[in-house]
Amino acid sequence: MKCDALLNYLDGLLEPAKFHDYCPNGLQVEGRGELRRVVAGVTASQALLDAAVARDADAILVHHGYFWKGEDGRVTGIRRQRLGTLLRHDINLLAYHLPLDAHPTLGNNAQLAVALDWWPEGRFGEQDMGWLGSADAGDKLAGLSARVARQLGRQPLVIGDPERPIRRVAWCSGGAQGYFEQAIALGVDVYLSGEISEQTVHLARESGVAYVAAGHHATERGGIRALARHLGENCDLICEFVDVDNPV
Repeated sequence: MKCDALLNYLDGLLEPAKFHDYCPNGLQVEGRGELRRVVAGVTASQALLDAAVARDADAILVHHGYFWKGEDGRVTGIRRQRLGTLLRHDINLLAYHLPLDAHPTLGNNAQLAVALDWWPEGRFGEQDMGWLGSADAGDKLAGLSARVARQLGRQPLVIGDPERPIRRVAWCSGGAQGYFEQAIALGVDVYLSGEISEQTVHLARESGVAYVAAGHHATERGGIRALARHLGENCDLICEFVDVDNPV
């Protein structure tokens, strides 16, 4: 498959032009024009680049790529090493950030809903990145915590009464603790994201709304893994998801 053809397919699928993002979406580093094997992962770390080289990959597809707004743009140190690996082995780097959080079926938030047996019913927050929905009747916070640990492979940090009934839920993958106050105003019983801040604990205690911090990496594996599976099934590509462990 031609790299340009894959980019056109992904742009049609994920619609990056709809989003105001903090990094360029799509092709970030150009490599060879013909693609047969793609390695997908959450972040374009050196470990993922090395895994792609070992697998003789033609492209790497990630959620967290390079060239974030506000970064020092000089190509030195770790940045030089990463870019050098890509250029030396003629490997393309493709990245989709907010478009992969928001996609209605393949995105991180959609995949969280599938994993946790939640029914999406609406959106909220900046660019509608937060999701709103309902949980199984009779579910409690303790049960939700256990399910998160089982499904995401990571024990979450939970603020709230374990016996609290969970009916209305809100969630947003990654570092979206800033949406918690909006979720509280929507009348939910629990809000789940990847990260937690110091002030988040006080908001949870004082509002009575439970907060579940399930891990930035853990909450953002689902989207890129689903996208890799989709490409393998619908494009003339071998597409493998490689999970580089991250405890955060």
